Amino acid sequence: MFDYTVETGKNVDEAVESLEANLMEEKFGVLWAFDIKDKLHEKGLEFDKDFKVLEVCNPKEAQRVLNENTLAGYFLPCKIVVYNDDGTTKIGMPKPTSLIQMVEDENIQDIAKDIEHRLIQCIDQSV
Repeated sequence: MFDYTVETGKNVDEAVESLEANLMEEKFGVLWAFDIKDKLHEKGLEFDKDFKVLEVCNPKEAQRVLNENTLAGYFLPCKIVVYNDDGTTKIGMPKPTSLIQMVEDENIQDIAKDIEHRLIQCIDQSV
């Protein structure tokens, strides 16, 4: 699977709040929180699912990745989504190890594994 996704009993806003706190503990900041439902409504389009995209970054890790291989910057920042799927709130992300395979750089793979592990911990603690 290219993604890591879990379910939570929290609503979308509660899950985002919890996730942001857990990300801070791992030195990841939310660069941008994008509310897809609101944006589509703003454009006159119907979309009834709560769906938020968080772009997250740990500056030290971003520097490490970019110093190793500039092409890996195409996958920065990391994205985590929080959304409602038929009454169930889900938190998920594309796995950094899946995305980074396209770069074909073993050192980058090791960095991606570490980042993925830490982001999964943040997600799991947010459930």
